[in-house]
Amino acid sequence: MKHEADMSVKKISLYVALTLGALVFAYPFVWMAMATFKPELELGGLALVPTHWTLDSYRRVVETVPIGRAFLNSLFVVVCVTTAALVFGSMAAYSLSLLRWRGRDMTFNVILFTMMVPFMVLLIPLYTLVVKFGWTDSYTGLVVPFMMNATAVLILRQSFMTLPRDLLEAARIDGCGDLRMLFTIVWPLSLPALVTAGIIVFIGNWNEVLWPILVVRKETWMTMPQMVALFSVGGGAYGRLGPQLAAAFLLGLPVILAYLVFQKHFISSLASTGLKG
Repeated sequence: MKHEADMSVKKISLYVALTLGALVFAYPFVWMAMATFKPELELGGLALVPTHWTLDSYRRVVETVPIGRAFLNSLFVVVCVTTAALVFGSMAAYSLSLLRWRGRDMTFNVILFTMMVPFMVLLIPLYTLVVKFGWTDSYTGLVVPFMMNATAVLILRQSFMTLPRDLLEAARIDGCGDLRMLFTIVWPLSLPALVTAGIIVFIGNWNEVLWPILVVRKETWMTMPQMVALFSVGGGAYGRLGPQLAAAFLLGLPVILAYLVFQKHFISSLASTGLKG
């Protein structure tokens, strides 16, 4: 009985600590979400619930900048980039984990090395290529440079290496080719890893600001992070905190929704996928 009581106390203490930690991390975001409904004069306080509810902050964002068009641009770009990164990344991960060929390990080490290179180092060469190809002010310039993702390759490779080899060999004996095996056998068995890689690529590209600012000049092609940055810094908010918070909240909401929808697969992948050598 004493042992069970001690376990109950430890479990309750753990839940209390986790709850407090969640409140500490979630409070700033919840405050920001609630602050978007406050009048400008109430934003100086730390009160969570507004005294007077208003949509003026959102109205100013919608009336000042084409935030809807920017959202659709970002959604199209991110869907294309994420899809391409998963398809091409899974092909690379399949060859690096389930096929044997000369130079495989060296190729994987090179991919790992590219993850250590800061994006700022590649910025000028990438921009020069995009300008020479005439891809500025277009979806092509926003999508093509990010169609391969080294992090996605790493996550998928580690997941593919845990798959039962007997099942794959049986499929190969039955005449299943590599592409068919990848998309009909490996993908369904690696759904958590695919979701995890997809979320990481989605978040990274959804929040990208610097690259769109470099390659896009026309409002028609601007992405949502770029539009929000120009709205907040470029004077569109007229120095008012409420519209800036509303624009930032609209920017972060799709990422939160994506995580909430796929969190089960995301956590499952983190728990099950190890760094097998």
